Amino acid sequence: MYLTPEQQAILEGSKGETMAKVMKTLVMYGDAFGADKMVPVTSEYNHLVTSFGLKMMKPVFDLMQQLIDAGAVSGQQFSVDPRPVDSKVPANFLQKLVFNKFMYSTQDYYEGQLKELGLMNEDAFTCACYLDQVGNKPRKGDILSWAESSAVVYANSVLGARCNRNSGIMDIMGSIAGCVPNFGLLTDEGRKATWIVKVDCKKKPEAQLLGSAIGMKVMEDVPFITGMEKWLGTELSDEVCAYLKDFGAATASNGAVGLYHIENLTPEAREQGAGLVAPGAKVYVIDDAELDRVKREYPVMWKNRDAEPKLCFVGCPHMSMQQLKDWTVAVEKGLKESGARKVAIPTVFTTAPAVKKEFEKTEYAARLKATGVILSYICPLMYMNNPLCKSMPVMTSSNKLRTYTTARYYTEEELLIKITKGGK
Repeated sequence: MYLTPEQQAILEGSKGETMAKVMKTLVMYGDAFGADKMVPVTSEYNHLVTSFGLKMMKPVFDLMQQLIDAGAVSGQQFSVDPRPVDSKVPANFLQKLVFNKFMYSTQDYYEGQLKELGLMNEDAFTCACYLDQVGNKPRKGDILSWAESSAVVYANSVLGARCNRNSGIMDIMGSIAGCVPNFGLLTDEGRKATWIVKVDCKKKPEAQLLGSAIGMKVMEDVPFITGMEKWLGTELSDEVCAYLKDFGAATASNGAVGLYHIENLTPEAREQGAGLVAPGAKVYVIDDAELDRVKREYPVMWKNRDAEPKLCFVGCPHMSMQQLKDWTVAVEKGLKESGARKVAIPTVFTTAPAVKKEFEKTEYAARLKATGVILSYICPLMYMNNPLCKSMPVMTSSNKLRTYTTARYYTEEELLIKITKGGK
């Protein structure tokens, strides 16, 4: 790998032993993937995936402290994934004990480290850092050093930034050094589509289900998706961006997609069209029957598949302002139709702290609260990591949460019926 004289000097210790180790880590990472050089990180902010003070992560805390002690702090301020605990989210005494004493007892300590390393602010805990209210939205063409898979695929696809699917800790290494290895999705060639996905559905595909089907088919490859214009149009409105947020998260978690192109919609697809498709690209046709097949084959991880749901999560990744408003209206309508005042199943909507603050200034906040829905900043994945929680029959409309936990997937329509009208 070619290094500039400055990068070579850092590797050889010009800025101290710790910075030399940071550069060596990045060089070894790049060598593993055939990178030809380092390229500068150009985004204003970084985003870290490791947000939770899990006791078993002591080696991470030790590494962070070494960086802090050496003054090797982030070259950028950063946002970070959601907090793992929120007292507002339903949990019994034993579950809370496990959360606070055995799992996330070092949360405050770790957050102190994050502040020293360059945390943007107290509200910068979200997996959807690109939401307007959070303030970490990269520009088209920006080079990033992110790791959170749902944020990476959104930044690459919807915003036109450039970022590989990095691992945790590699994200802050790139930010500290100010450069990342040049390979994969940072290159023009790596952004070419090797799959053409033709969507031939009679009704608008569920974002999470469509993303799941594509992710499981193309895995880590780049798809060029056609047939969505009648559903999404050609403009990246708030509604469309919310759809793509959830769609992309499913492609990234049910597969390993880091970038997708949608014909006449996403930035590079609008500019280059079919020129983005690599020679010999494979073809995958998706219709309603194919989506039904994919959903039907999801495993049910509940001990009793006929159990009555005890908890419902919506918002993995975190919900946008528009989604919160739309869901508030939908829940109100469902309750009115069923003659009920409050949701039949304890339900938690999750969003970024900054979005939550802005939402609470609107009339919708009181209306949502009146339905019995809890609004939280929590990470549902981290909640479900508790062994006393993962044994619960939890339902969700998130294919990411379904993939990584024992939560059971329902379409948004199915989930809405269950929380407003009851039933298994």
